[in-house]
Amino acid sequence: MQPEFWQARWARNQIGFHLPEVNPYLQRHWPTLGVAEAAKVLVPLCGKSLDLIWLAAQGYRVMGVELSEQAVQAFFSEQGLTPQIVEKGSFKVYQTGLIEVWCGDFFALDAQAVGDCSALYDRAALIALPPLMRAQYAGHLTALLGAGTKGLLITLDYDQVQKAGPPFAVNDDEVRMLLCEGWSVDVLQEQDILGESWKFVQDGVTRLEERAYRLDRR
Repeated sequence: MQPEFWQARWARNQIGFHLPEVNPYLQRHWPTLGVAEAAKVLVPLCGKSLDLIWLAAQGYRVMGVELSEQAVQAFFSEQGLTPQIVEKGSFKVYQTGLIEVWCGDFFALDAQAVGDCSALYDRAALIALPPLMRAQYAGHLTALLGAGTKGLLITLDYDQVQKAGPPFAVNDDEVRMLLCEGWSVDVLQEQDILGESWKFVQDGVTRLEERAYRLDRR
């Protein structure tokens, strides 16, 4: 899946993956992770998520990463924020207060850029990527983030034969396989959400499960 795919989705406003409210799993489970006060949180493929605002409101420093500049600009505009913009390597960094969003290719990030991140929040990154890119993404996360990093991961699981992604189905076995090198993985919550996901029902999906995971970098 090439960057042009996501650029086109944002350009056509095909952003059904964007939630118009703070993710309930984030609000419910983040406080249980034991993330240090004022820690810096890496949020890959963040879009214009309101979760960035919630994390900052809890006193965390937030480092979002987003490919689409349209999404980044929409985030700050919709929140009434005026960011400073600087160039850092191949990234354009939008920053205000506790929030910075790096506009560019997540896979171009290096360890120096995320060196002070000690927490991770992934609601929409892993499930946005096809299988080969998921493996690349997991490997890149492991290389970027050091021991002691705590994270929250949210996935969807359904029969991929019944519907093409994205969002892609990522089952529990795959999560554990992808993160077996360097991470401890624990399910915090699992629930059937098919009844509230009419687009999936329309497409013929018969099972849709959402899982929230606690991640600990060993």
